[in-house]
Amino acid sequence: MMDAKFQKYILNFKQPSGTSRGILNTKETYFLEISDKGKTGIGECSLFRGLSYDDVPDYEEKLLWLCNNINEDVDILKENLSQFPSIIFGLEQALANITRDTNIYFPSDFTEGKDSIKINGLIWMGNEDFMQSQIEDKLKNNFTCIKLKIGINWHSEKDVIRSIRKKFPKEQIELRVDANGAFSPEQAKNILEELAELDIHSIEQPIKAGSWKAMAELCKNTPTPIALDEELIGIVHTQAKKELLAEIKPQYIILKPSLVGGFSGSDQWIDLAEKNNINWWVTSALESNIGLNAIAQYTYNKKNPMPQGLGTGGLFTNNFPNPLALEGENLWFRQSYL
Repeated sequence: MMDAKFQKYILNFKQPSGTSRGILNTKETYFLEISDKGKTGIGECSLFRGLSYDDVPDYEEKLLWLCNNINEDVDILKENLSQFPSIIFGLEQALANITRDTNIYFPSDFTEGKDSIKINGLIWMGNEDFMQSQIEDKLKNNFTCIKLKIGINWHSEKDVIRSIRKKFPKEQIELRVDANGAFSPEQAKNILEELAELDIHSIEQPIKAGSWKAMAELCKNTPTPIALDEELIGIVHTQAKKELLAEIKPQYIILKPSLVGGFSGSDQWIDLAEKNNINWWVTSALESNIGLNAIAQYTYNKKNPMPQGLGTGGLFTNNFPNPLALEGENLWFRQSYL
């Protein structure tokens, strides 16, 4: 018989971080611990206030329900948790971890330290000088793919991008941008043209999620490939996922396991995307090192050669020991940590 319990944990940012949800100083998360025959598995239920589909008042009640029903068939549990993607994410981690060593979820050459994952360098929102200093740091560390958050002040953001492009052509540096739904459909049309002139690889979520018709129109005629991100959040049923991809026909989708129903939810999106010739990559979403580690192991096993959007665990003052180490643009798992 398995036992389960959960604990709330507040992560503190080293410095206030600008996101599409405003300035963040803290990040709330929950840890699920499942025990069975003397072994314990840990999973992170990474709730993202203001963004997660399951940011609801009865979140802790649902976690308690899961702990009380942990011995039910896992498919029944997931069906009951379909509206709580971050809890599925934590459940799948804990179950994957319970039969393995500390910090191991998906064994591979990655967890044996034989291979790494190429990631993009993330540039946080801020004034021009702040963004420039971050970019210089990434370039110094030999990143070949950089992702910039845009949508606060497009005029200055465009200047930053233009200055990068003057020094580094697209053959040297791949530039991705993430608008987090900041633009109107009319604004987006012009910005997509301007981004194409700057040889931008792709733009994430140029307009707010939920406007399928407007997004489909943009994707149909865009000179800059479009990636859906927030658009996937809250689309939990298979038929709805099929309908979204069929109507919008994006060039890419971006998978955040904690926001789209864990690894099984991500697998389903990947399967549907590939059937529609839509490419994809995986991104973390401010998880602690526990959730980030599990996402990295999952991502490696998917064998996608594109740079992935994985964090490095360095944002928080009270994070947990991290088996992940960044060397240049490559994320490694350090076996010696265990």
